[in-house]
Amino acid sequence: MAKFRFHKIAAIAVLIVTGAWILTGEFSSVGSARQETEPVQEAAEAEAEQPAAALRTVTVAVPPVVEHARTIHISGHTQSDKRTTLAARTSGIVAELPVTEGTQVEEGELILRLEAEGKEAAVESARQALAQREAEAAAAERLAKSGNMASLQLDAARAALASARSALELAQAELDRTVVRAPFAGVVDEVAVEKGAAVMQGAEVATLLKLDPILAVGEIGEHDIGTVRVGQEAEVRLVNDERLTGKIRYISRAASPQTRTYRIEVAVPNPEGRIPAGMTAEISLKAQEIETVALPRSVVTLNDEGQLGVRAVDDAGEVHFHPVEIVDDSPEALYLTGIPAGTRIIVAGQDLVGEGQKVKVQMAGAEAVRELASGNIPRAQ
Repeated sequence: MAKFRFHKIAAIAVLIVTGAWILTGEFSSVGSARQETEPVQEAAEAEAEQPAAALRTVTVAVPPVVEHARTIHISGHTQSDKRTTLAARTSGIVAELPVTEGTQVEEGELILRLEAEGKEAAVESARQALAQREAEAAAAERLAKSGNMASLQLDAARAALASARSALELAQAELDRTVVRAPFAGVVDEVAVEKGAAVMQGAEVATLLKLDPILAVGEIGEHDIGTVRVGQEAEVRLVNDERLTGKIRYISRAASPQTRTYRIEVAVPNPEGRIPAGMTAEISLKAQEIETVALPRSVVTLNDEGQLGVRAVDDAGEVHFHPVEIVDDSPEALYLTGIPAGTRIIVAGQDLVGEGQKVKVQMAGAEAVRELASGNIPRAQ
């Protein structure tokens, strides 16, 4: 009986000690610590054994700063230097019409003559009357000087002479109205009457154009008007791809209310009248020269905000983005501003790297730098 009590007491003691040990957490912490420590040590060992990631290689160049004059392109058309519509100054029948459409005429040359219908006779009569009044006035002057004529009679003779002169002038003016002459040298573009036809006063007779010089006319924007001047040379390319050279003759000082643009005229020599009016033309003007950097289009890219610019590498090998402005877009290259002098611009691999990224730099050769503007880009290794 005593023996049974001893074993029972021993079993209860063992149970109590085991429960206390479990409650301390030492059993679970040993397993957890081992599970947590082993992956960390394995990762550290794997990282130590793995080599560092290779940096991406980009090709950079320092393009030279060049003085460049931006080309301004303006769409326009050719226009005659002068254009006038000739009209009949009196009513009558067309007696002479020596010109046809396309006739070259000189200043003062006859375009049309109406039948005089007694106007020439009226001029001759007025001329004879004037001669008589001149003789009478001269006799009156002699008599007045000798004291044989009263001053009132002398005044009457003088008045009659003045009236006769006015009558001749009126008769001559009426006769002159039957004639239409060219006000300037040019080409007859349209003839609106026929010989023998009756015309009314003010009726259109013919259209006369002056084509030398021929004008190339267009509209220049308000941002560009300050960069051009009268007398500056300009190139004009016609729709048939013919290229001509002229000079700016006129720049409007008032903008169009609808387009906010300014009219510009370029005078181009056209001695033979070969270039017609109304032909589509493109006017190319050179703006003032400014400092730019010439780069191929492939070098220019966009950042995450959609800004246009170039990527460059600093001395620490880190990529940076420089916003730019396009000064001119020529067939050979883009001329840009906004790039600091001496910037190492990425010319190959710029679309494969991002801002803040570390890269390995490979400098482009001197020959490659010279050829940047022609579009020959060195490739990244």
